Amino acid sequence: MVDLIGDERLDYLLAEDLRIIQSPTVFSFSLDAVLLSRFAYMPIQKGQILDLCTGNGIVPLILSTRTKGEITAVEIQERLYHMAVRSVQYNKLEKQIHLIHGDLKDMPEKLGHKEFDVITCNPPYFATSQKDVQNSNEHFAIARHEILCTLDDVIRVCSKLVKQGGKVALVHRPGRLIDIVEQMRKYDIEPKRIQFVYPKKGKEANILLIEGIKLGKSDLKLLPPIFVYNENNEYTPEIRKILYGDKE
Repeated sequence: MVDLIGDERLDYLLAEDLRIIQSPTVFSFSLDAVLLSRFAYMPIQKGQILDLCTGNGIVPLILSTRTKGEITAVEIQERLYHMAVRSVQYNKLEKQIHLIHGDLKDMPEKLGHKEFDVITCNPPYFATSQKDVQNSNEHFAIARHEILCTLDDVIRVCSKLVKQGGKVALVHRPGRLIDIVEQMRKYDIEPKRIQFVYPKKGKEANILLIEGIKLGKSDLKLLPPIFVYNENNEYTPEIRKILYGDKE
């Protein structure tokens, strides 16, 4: 049993055989987070993994099926943090996933420098001031816009927290690619893998997956593209496998 608040619901993560608490007016995860969870390198056995801007805990929940390592997840919004805590408890993953309610900018002091093998983050995408979005849903505004943290904050903090040779993986918008590469190199994270996600063939990419290595050597790989929908506006086999575990 799990206590649900207001319009919360308990949804299935079919491919992982897990369940997660969501709310249409507070937070529901997007495909972006699922793709990040599948894109990021994960040590199969031991390792220290950190997820920043964790929202309702979607990324650590999926990562728990890919690694036996210890996962720490940080969320600044109290309501989302409590949703994540209850989802972790419902799935009996408290021994592997540890939730922190706090500001990612405070994490180097709280968690220590160079402690993590892998860091993932699905940060706010839009460089919009709080005044511009002050009439929006507060939870959505904070998750989507750089109100409480900027891209520079995210990458600077990741650089402090990740070990030398450790990996940092982000999901973002293709329009911020140059900004991300510049900030990564500014903070000694060398971009190593990039993958673009397209709504369908013939459309512009709308999701960017990028992974860098702390103090890595220059050697960038562009991975094959991912297409979300086919010509009939149905999920492609690749996306169906990611979302539902379909074998075909």
